[in-house]
Amino acid sequence: MLIRDAEIFGRTRCDLRIEGVRIAEIGNLPARPHELVIEARGGALLPGLHDHHIHLAALAAQRSSVKCGPPQVTDADALVRALQVPGSGWLRAIGFHESVLGGALPDAAMLDRIVPDRPLRLQHRTGRMWLLNSPALAQLLAVAAPPPGLERGGNGFTGCLFDEDAWLQRALGSLPPDFGEVSAELARFGVTGVTDMSPRNDPVIARHFAQQRAQGRLVQSPVLAGSLTLAEAEQDGWRLGPLKLHLHEAALPDFDEALGFIRAGHAQGRALAVHCVTEVELVFTLALIEAAGAMPGDRIEHVSVASPELVERMTELGLHICVQPHFIAERGDRYLADVEPRHHSDLYRLRTFREAGLSMAGGSDAPYGSADPWRAMAAAVCRRTPSGALIGPDEALTPEEALALYLADPLDLSQTRGIAPGRPADLCLLGLPWSKARNRLSSADVTATICAGVLVYQRVDQAPFERLASAYASP
Repeated sequence: MLIRDAEIFGRTRCDLRIEGVRIAEIGNLPARPHELVIEARGGALLPGLHDHHIHLAALAAQRSSVKCGPPQVTDADALVRALQVPGSGWLRAIGFHESVLGGALPDAAMLDRIVPDRPLRLQHRTGRMWLLNSPALAQLLAVAAPPPGLERGGNGFTGCLFDEDAWLQRALGSLPPDFGEVSAELARFGVTGVTDMSPRNDPVIARHFAQQRAQGRLVQSPVLAGSLTLAEAEQDGWRLGPLKLHLHEAALPDFDEALGFIRAGHAQGRALAVHCVTEVELVFTLALIEAAGAMPGDRIEHVSVASPELVERMTELGLHICVQPHFIAERGDRYLADVEPRHHSDLYRLRTFREAGLSMAGGSDAPYGSADPWRAMAAAVCRRTPSGALIGPDEALTPEEALALYLADPLDLSQTRGIAPGRPADLCLLGLPWSKARNRLSSADVTATICAGVLVYQRVDQAPFERLASAYASP
């Protein structure tokens, strides 16, 4: 494959040839007989984007789910309307936030009044909690004993199921979903690699990833973070990522047990990745890492609230950070309402981390945020909430710095992937030069995506490639 007349990332306009899964040469290159030629016409050719924090199975399952949280659903009446779905089988709803019900979580009795005649499971926006109605409880408990995470009330179970996805999956007898649709969507955004950050990833889900890769259903190159047992799985079509620790301020783990968990991961040669969305969670995490000893590549996910003092401690430990700039564009107004004013300047920092020398990468956290990395880049530059309010304008990045969040090496966030002979042929071609694209930061500008030397996406309104005419063929 030859990409002709591209504005190659870090270089001038020239041609690039791909042989197999790698970049073969760059320069002024003549086309070969029968070679597939992509006419870039001066468009920017970038390394393929990598989503450093995503939940693919949940994103795929979202396609068959009812959205029941902001911005689609913002009050009780809208929740009732959203859940009026014809049918008799399981109803799966996602994205719920307690702000919809004035700060309350619905119990089984309340959900029964909305959906009385079919089993309902309503997922909280965090992804860690399911809210079940009585038909759902009855069906699940008929086939499985109640797990520790199923909350009890005065008259039995409340319907709140916390951190029990593995139990729920077994009780439902469900299989991991197909990734084909979400993989195609990511390809349209120019994404050629993903790091799946689901804390329960184990050898079973690893086999599913391997199968999806082998069947061509997942075209992106995956890195899997997850459990300690994940290290036992054969790395077939995927690479082993960090050990994932998912904290929740209301139910922090025993410190010594968490410390043992981290040390066991380090003993496997794996860095640690910790979910931190509150100041308390970040303080707890830093104390753990200070006690365990930091390992190169240890990272913190989200870092939603970080005071200058905590930033200094992260810097001293040499931690890496995975950020979600688009959360301000999606939820910023709620942050301003819910977070103490003294912490507003600490929300979703970017510039401060960069100037402190902390290595950063960007991740979508999809389906709990938009999977479009270009929206995240735009949000990193403008820092505006849905209403147009600014959060931490001094934390904004330049377009080039925002792009760099998605060019980091997934196994070493301190390194930036580039375009050079011998490098993997994972590429994102834009339909215009970077000097124009930087002012738009839109996935609509992605013209073609190449994963491991294969053209996996081309924009349909402007086919960018042509096969040389037969007259060029060798006799």
